[in-house]
Amino acid sequence: MNEPPGLRTIKKERTRQAIADTAIGLFLAHGFDGVSVLEIAAAAEVSKPTLFRYFPSKEELVLHRIADHLGESGRVVAARGSGQTPLDALEHHLLDRLAARDPATGLCAEPQVLAFHRLVYGTPSLSSHLFDWIARDTELLAEALGGPGELTARLLATQFVSVRQDLTRTNWQRLSDGLPEEDAHRQAVEDTATAFALLRTGAAGYGY
Repeated sequence: MNEPPGLRTIKKERTRQAIADTAIGLFLAHGFDGVSVLEIAAAAEVSKPTLFRYFPSKEELVLHRIADHLGESGRVVAARGSGQTPLDALEHHLLDRLAARDPATGLCAEPQVLAFHRLVYGTPSLSSHLFDWIARDTELLAEALGGPGELTARLLATQFVSVRQDLTRTNWQRLSDGLPEEDAHRQAVEDTATAFALLRTGAAGYGY
């Protein structure tokens, strides 16, 4: 008897997640370049062709973990309340995520989260693929702001995404350097306020 489509989808997602979790565990233990795709497939108990059906590249085994965040900023802007500006919506969302210690903000002291960021930032091929992810995320935000064909929307989206990525890496670096999480959170909130003030007023507001 054939399985219903819903059950097949669930099983595929479980397999996909199991492969990704296995790969990340191996990468954290042995380094990204120290683990082959064949070793990942064997550890996940799937064939190499099966692995590539789920993940076209080795890098996507890692970046799969942040896939749910693709387009998140655009969704926040699209769902903002009446009378709320896009920047207000993005700032409130980021502050909420910082308070929740969302790993995507870099402000999460869980050892595996810190190690995951270290893996991404410390591996050139992963950093390169992250840039591609950031570019697509920027496009989606520009569309929510008014369309990627509009110069102001594109520029604002580029500025915001660049700022967010810088804040994320700074948050992670502070925790990685041993700063207590509460102190890192306080500084992250202050940095967020500075960043959004700069986005709103431009360089002239800071004497540049």
